Order: sequence, then structure tokens, then C-alpha cells
Amino acid sequence: MDGHPPRGATTLPMNHLDQITVLVLNRSWQAIHAKTPAQAFVMMASDAATALDIENDRMTPVRWADWLKLPVRETDARVQTARGPVRIPTVLVLARYAKVPRRRPRFSLRAVWERDGGRCQYTGRTLALGEGNIDHVLPRSRGGRTSWDNCVLADRAVNSRKGDKLPEEAGLKLARRPTMPPALPATVALRNPRNIPEWDLFLRRG
Repeated sequence: MDGHPPRGATTLPMNHLDQITVLVLNRSWQAIHAKTPAQAFVMMASDAATALDIENDRMTPVRWADWLKLPVRETDARVQTARGPVRIPTVLVLARYAKVPRRRPRFSLRAVWERDGGRCQYTGRTLALGEGNIDHVLPRSRGGRTSWDNCVLADRAVNSRKGDKLPEEAGLKLARRPTMPPALPATVALRNPRNIPEWDLFLRRG
């Protein structure tokens, strides 16, 4: 090995390992989480997980000692260590954990938009994400909280017209009372922000 990174590879110093993520599967090979490469290496070194060496249709679980010996391919992200370059895995498989945890989405405009089906809760109009904002049913100026049960998706113009009024004071009617969304299997909430092909083998589409 000549010490130079392969063409197309991403080389990260050890203190920048939080820039990319590694998909984590339970022992039944169901996607449940994403970890940083640093966390992935710790899990592998402690035998809590094995990494998948994925090549075309072949997936081979590889333990830590053998992973250190794998060649770094042109498309692999890698970390430079004292012993040479080490491939950063894209997918880990946990050795013992079999459950699929359930999680609620974090409160955000996107999460409210998804809970309300992308529809203004006063007009019923379907909104693109940028066309709506969060309306406090009971306005904050009147003691309303920023919470799942007091916030809805609203057309920006409607929200502006409503201002600090209650819906009935502004001549508006809620399509339904807002509630906290149910906790969903962690797999549902996982996304593939870097479009890693190996992740798509385990994540739900659509």
C-alpha cells in the first residue's frame, strides 16, 4: 500500500468521525438506529456488533480483528490510523439485541406537517412544507404551550389572519384536535440522508 487514499474514498481524521453515520441492525437484521463511526468501532472492538462487508449481492458479517485486515475500496470511507487505513463500515449487526425500539418524532415543523398529513388544519388545503407553519391553537400570548396537543399545521396566510385569537374568534374551525403522535418502530423514522446504497437494503421506502 503506497499510503495514498484510493480515488473516490473519503478519508477522515479520528476527530471527525461524527461527520458520517453507520446503520445499525438488530440481530434479526432489522434497522433500528444510526451511530457514528467512532461508536461503531467501539461496538465492534467489544464484540457487541459485527460489520457487514457488502459486495454486490453478498453480505458477510465480519468481526473486528478481520475487519482491520479488509482492503479499502475506492468507494469506501476510511479512517487513517497508526497501523494504516481502516474501512468505515456502512452497516453493523448487533450480536445480542433483538428488539425494535419505538420512538416518537421530535417536535418540529416537519413532524407537525407529517402528523397532519400536510393539510392546513383550518382550510383542509394540502400544503408543501414551506407553505405552512405551526399555529398555536391557544396563542402563546394567552398561555398556550408549544406542544403536540396545542399546535397544528396552518397555511401561513391563515395563521397570520388568526393572530392572537382563538380559532372560533377568528371564524375558523379545526379539522381535528391536535394530539401527540404515536410512538412508531425506529425503522420507520430512519432516513438515508447520504443515499448510501447499502442502507436501502434495510430501510423502508416511501
